[in-house]
Amino acid sequence: MSWFSDMINSWKAGYNQRQKEERFIKGLHAAADVLRHAPIGSDEISFSHTGHAGDIIYSIPAMLAIAGRRRINFYLELNQPVRDFTPSMRHPNGKVMLTPKSVEMFTPLILAQPHFVRCEALNGQKVDYDLTAFRQLPFDYRMGSIARWYFLTYGVSADLGKPWLFATPNTSYADAVVIARSSRYHSPGINYGFLKKYPRLVFVGVLEEYNDMKKELPSLEYAPVHDFLQLAKIIAGSRLFIGNQSFPFSLAEALKVKRVLEVYHQCPNVIVEGANGYDFCYQPQFEKIVSGLLDH
Repeated sequence: MSWFSDMINSWKAGYNQRQKEERFIKGLHAAADVLRHAPIGSDEISFSHTGHAGDIIYSIPAMLAIAGRRRINFYLELNQPVRDFTPSMRHPNGKVMLTPKSVEMFTPLILAQPHFVRCEALNGQKVDYDLTAFRQLPFDYRMGSIARWYFLTYGVSADLGKPWLFATPNTSYADAVVIARSSRYHSPGINYGFLKKYPRLVFVGVLEEYNDMKKELPSLEYAPVHDFLQLAKIIAGSRLFIGNQSFPFSLAEALKVKRVLEVYHQCPNVIVEGANGYDFCYQPQFEKIVSGLLDH
């Protein structure tokens, strides 16, 4: 019966390929639509985004490429429903991607960046580019590079190996391994318990996630933050940052600090680029990387 199984598997593979091709072709009409409202002759340019928070950070290189030397107004569209998560995945904002609290958290970080002059909730302001329009295009969002989805959408490019976010390092964390591990995107078989041999471990992220991690790492400290600029400063000042495919890692990637990424095998859409970046999805490689960075 192996021939029959082979035939069925071949048919399934072909069917899946045809489905993807059909979805891509159906989405082609949107490719020109996202380019129709490019502003001309203004010294300011406006962008909006509905989230996720990490998507916002990964959209910054495209914003800077589109803006050129123009000043940037950035608007966050609130209360849009969470997408792309399975029922078992928990989101910090519940069933929506961005809330008024999200604006409070983002604003100090965004306004600390060159070219950005405004960051506020979207409430009828003029918008030149809706960055969430990339979702009109037929990407397979489970893979590739999130930052490059914006490049493909708007026909721009940037060097993702260089920092695109800036924060003054908080030097009180210079001796700390800073960790963030969301409840989503856990790679099977990964255990952080071996880190307990290192003298100072600090967790950033949601308190519930900290409590989960503390079961593996009893000495783990918790560093709550008032806003995302404070979080970026902690990450920038750390000895090493370790995270999975969640918002804090997007900051580490944008800052280009020494960083290690836990890759989720079913959705490998966060790509480490440039100096000081490492990634893993297997335990032996995880331990080898950390040992090489901390034990020598």
